[in-house]
Amino acid sequence: MITDKTINFMALRKFFFAVAVVLMIGSIASLAIKQLNLGLDFTGGALVELNYTSPADLEAIRATLREEGWDDAIVQNFGASTDVLIRLASDDPDLGSQIARLIQNEDGSDVSIKRVEFIGPQVGEELRDKGGLGMLLAMAGILLYVSLRFQMKFAVAAIVALVHDVIFTLGFFSILGLSFDLTVLAALLAVIGYSLNDTIVVFDRVRENLRIMRKADLEEIINVSTTQTLARTLATSASTLLVLLALYFFGGENIQGFALALIVGVGVGTYSSIYVSNGLLMTMNLTREDLIPPQIEEAVDDRP
Repeated sequence: MITDKTINFMALRKFFFAVAVVLMIGSIASLAIKQLNLGLDFTGGALVELNYTSPADLEAIRATLREEGWDDAIVQNFGASTDVLIRLASDDPDLGSQIARLIQNEDGSDVSIKRVEFIGPQVGEELRDKGGLGMLLAMAGILLYVSLRFQMKFAVAAIVALVHDVIFTLGFFSILGLSFDLTVLAALLAVIGYSLNDTIVVFDRVRENLRIMRKADLEEIINVSTTQTLARTLATSASTLLVLLALYFFGGENIQGFALALIVGVGVGTYSSIYVSNGLLMTMNLTREDLIPPQIEEAVDDRP
């Protein structure tokens, strides 16, 4: 029986499930039409690292590059305020040296060149393909793990929730045109792990309550289980978001994409662990019989 302290989450499951579907469709549409703004790690291009004797004026560096026609150059601090990283997508292997000479001629003895690198398009494509393969393998491993630890219906619900989280995060970057590089890809893998952990905690309580609450229906069991784990979920999400917000605002431009992807992923992961995965358990009509392991028939000895 649902008590006054039990939150009736599943009363709004159809509404929030519809919201999840709309968000998925919007994200997929943006990924198909607008696509991702792939960073230098995936497209290939020039990378120049500079060191200044005093804090660098990033706007002045950007203005110098724009005068030469390099409007798309990404200029950001790299660690300290005196270290500058310049990245520009291009298939010209000499572009990095050209940029380095330009900045050195402009700023003279105040700047020294630490490194000049060129990432070829083939290397970028290889990184993109391997990153995508790594994400698919992670999903396959999760499907196997959850199906072995719980049951196939739990596994399907968990995978759909994870796919929802990943696609929404990708769609967020696509819609806003934010740069998608290796740090964001790493954040996506972290989102998968975080969201799965949140979902497993709820699933574990659902499985336990299915065995304890013999007279309750599935909706009541899910509401009770989610309410019981809500304090833990909110505490984990809040503490994680505090750290990520600190990284986003104070960690420097180099990890802002990483932090932002995790902020979005943690938020949508908390939502999906309550409404997407649990809603799917109800849609698939999980029963107590689903948790009973199949009986192994004993071999009959027919020998005389």
